[in-house]
Amino acid sequence: MQLVSCAEELARQEEYDEVWCVFDMDINQGEHEFRDYDNAIESARSLNFRVAYSNDAFELWFYLHYQYTDTAQRRTFYYEQLGHLWGINYEKFGKEYRFCSGIFSLLQNDERASLRKTIARAERLFKIQKDKPYHKQNPVTTVYQLVKSLQKECKDRTI
Repeated sequence: MQLVSCAEELARQEEYDEVWCVFDMDINQGEHEFRDYDNAIESARSLNFRVAYSNDAFELWFYLHYQYTDTAQRRTFYYEQLGHLWGINYEKFGKEYRFCSGIFSLLQNDERASLRKTIARAERLFKIQKDKPYHKQNPVTTVYQLVKSLQKECKDRTI
């Protein structure tokens, strides 16, 4: 909810074509977290913001560049898998700014990764679970919607 409030404040200060809130859910927090997660998505949408949410971890989006999964996993699974794929201790170094700032380039230059397949995989997960409450959609990531919006924006600007 704090992220939505910050986005709302920023949107009041300046005009934007789209406002996006991007977050994931930590399933270790229980019912209180589930309610906050669902409420944050609903609140953002009620303000006409777009939402890119992931359950349980944002890292699902990275994982889908390599492999499809429809099995709910804890974030430690993604940390381990990405660490293996990228040859790092992801749990220790994967959240560091220096590493994070290079993930886009890493994925873009990795022959094993496919953005086209990632979007299709994420859409498939979402379609299977879209009628469930947000916190029960697991695994799911709607980051593909943000990426598609960015792709369209980039395409429109280059014409």
